[in-house]
Amino acid sequence: MDAATPEEIAPLREGLRAFFAAFPFFKNMGFELVDVEPGRSVISATYREDLCQPAGVMHGGVIATLVDTGMAHAILLTEYNRQLHLSGGSIVSLDLRIKYFRPVSQGKILAVSTAPRIGSRIVHTESIVTNEQGKEIAKADAIFMGVSGMPVKVDRS
Repeated sequence: MDAATPEEIAPLREGLRAFFAAFPFFKNMGFELVDVEPGRSVISATYREDLCQPAGVMHGGVIATLVDTGMAHAILLTEYNRQLHLSGGSIVSLDLRIKYFRPVSQGKILAVSTAPRIGSRIVHTESIVTNEQGKEIAKADAIFMGVSGMPVKVDRS
């Protein structure tokens, strides 16, 4: 159960939307944050030729990135992550499994991701990707872990 009220979540959601829209990697991939709430996110991607593998269908890595991003965003507004963030911590992916069912050769796909089990350090997540006709493209699950007070150092040399 989440302790925050909708009024407390609203400004966090808007800040997350603004960050998502401006983040270069998400812009590069063409991802759009459709909806986000504690324990759930919806993110879309649109077919583009520059996101394809040689056979002309969307690269599986794009779909894997979409579900990883969606599952992480399902966690970001939860009480678990808000408390972790206050301690200077963050979430990291430990495991990602994906099953592909059909190729994407046109249109938009949608990843609906949830965090059905949040433990004290481990979060289990799931994602279902569908096309515009509602047909399943892929299913994924992942395990995330909260890492407290460990700042990430980026070597840009």
